[in-house]
Amino acid sequence: MDKISVAFVDDHPVLLTGLEALFKAEDKFDVKAVGCCADDALEIAKTHEPNVIIVDLNMPGRVLEAISRISARHRATRVLAFTASTSVENAIAALEAGCRGYVLKGSSQDDLSEAITKVHSNDTYITPGFSNKVIDGLRTAALRRATAQSCRLSTREEQVVALLLRGKTNKEIADKLSISDKTVKHYMTVLMQKMNVRNRIEVVLAAQEMGIGRPGGLQSARM
Repeated sequence: MDKISVAFVDDHPVLLTGLEALFKAEDKFDVKAVGCCADDALEIAKTHEPNVIIVDLNMPGRVLEAISRISARHRATRVLAFTASTSVENAIAALEAGCRGYVLKGSSQDDLSEAITKVHSNDTYITPGFSNKVIDGLRTAALRRATAQSCRLSTREEQVVALLLRGKTNKEIADKLSISDKTVKHYMTVLMQKMNVRNRIEVVLAAQEMGIGRPGGLQSARM
């Protein structure tokens, strides 16, 4: 049986040394290289083309960009995130960038070995117990994107959202647009219904998906 070639990229030297030693001792794996930053991950993928490259998300450099570039340019190399971050948003960002798996630090060596094996087999692996949260987050993000694509706002609604994106309160929005607080609350209710969200924070998140306030977006303000 051919060994699975792997590389580890992490800026914690003790952890990196330990991972290298542990996986070199396993007959199933062939450790090709180690690194400590996003640029190292790119260079390792280019030079060694390991079957699986295991990367920390919190290390120097543009890690998500590196993951995306590796996934796009080195199709034979799978990327697996190995991180302490339990943020669902970080997990979604990593998976959308191209990671085929997400393993939380604190997992056992057997768990990491299983993740590497599954990712190498073109499956997806997320640490058990955390996976349900990530799946729910992915569904919410997909629903928000679908809503954003189909949602059409009036000029006034866009103006309200633009001010929300700037962190304005209802009173500040009312003063800026020369309308009453009650009218602002009415617009907030309408926006939540249109965007299929539950509160003003989710209105802001959905608006960001729609591109309001960004060049080339809906240019909400018209102000």
